Amino acid sequence: MDLTPDPLLIEVRKALGTALAAVPVRPEVHGAPVFDGRSGPARAVLDELGVADFERPAFAGGLDLGLTAGVLVSEELGRAACGNPYRADAMAADVGCHRVGVGLAGLETLGTGHGVAAEASTDGWELTGAVTVDDPAAVLLLVAVAEGFGGPVLVAVPREAPGVTVHAECWPPVARFAATPVAPADVVGELDHLAAGALARARLRQAGYLLGIADGAHRIAVRYTGFRRQFDVRLRDLPAVSFPLARAMVAVRATRAAVYRSAWMADNEPGTVGTEPIMALAMAAETAREVVRLSMQSCGVRAMTAELGLHRYFRLAAAESSRYGDPAALWRIVGAEYVRAARATAVGPGLPAAAMARA
Repeated sequence: MDLTPDPLLIEVRKALGTALAAVPVRPEVHGAPVFDGRSGPARAVLDELGVADFERPAFAGGLDLGLTAGVLVSEELGRAACGNPYRADAMAADVGCHRVGVGLAGLETLGTGHGVAAEASTDGWELTGAVTVDDPAAVLLLVAVAEGFGGPVLVAVPREAPGVTVHAECWPPVARFAATPVAPADVVGELDHLAAGALARARLRQAGYLLGIADGAHRIAVRYTGFRRQFDVRLRDLPAVSFPLARAMVAVRATRAAVYRSAWMADNEPGTVGTEPIMALAMAAETAREVVRLSMQSCGVRAMTAELGLHRYFRLAAAESSRYGDPAALWRIVGAEYVRAARATAVGPGLPAAAMARA
């Protein structure tokens, strides 16, 4: 992995940061913290900059910048505390679903296996359950289903399908399914935890988004404590404030290294990815929770008002840190894979399958 910054990606980051800084935000301290989905103002910025072409291969008319560019876009969206209309379109492109107005639903259930269940019917399956959705106005939902198909799959369900109800008044929005019929043609792809496929790429984009949320909150806290004075000194000069902020900066930088290393592996060494995207996502989720909490604490009561805007990062971190699975569930997946690999190594390749099972 080349650690030298790519000049092209540096310019892309600058252009995105400048454009997203002008995006209008929600000043309210209650309700949804961002305008999300295709109707949000961030979508216009992404379309103007042609972000959809960043990851697209060159033979398909794209710039072929790889997943690293997608992670960068997600990070800048998180740093600006904007909604993330990019992730749904990017994952839809990964699975070959070229539809307009796509939303992702149910990805938080893949670590636990409890979400939308599928029961076999005469023409296919019927979906039942409730999961979160990132865009309540999406006309097509790509729903992650772990029960009833023999493994996690992604199912395309029109919003107007029978039994589908989307509740946009809560945060995050929720989609409910009551015996919603789906056919075999609606299964758009399988979701493998350990392959460098659509799920791994989506997890790394989400890790980048969480990284941006943590970094954006930390920057606000550092800026505010730099001019706010207590006892005739800056808050940032007090060890009780400066030391935790310094530790938070180290956590953000370490998380950034893990996320971009995983993205580089997915682009250049897909056969060695393994659990790296899962670990990067779990690490980014924990970093976002801790850094945002610390930033709120450093800024005092003003962090809970519309003055600094930190409340948006707080509510984003609360929802987004578990949107693709709670960190504890993600770490369990990683641990189970390490145990399985260790047992396979201890048993050796020459023993029969029964010996492997007993081990």
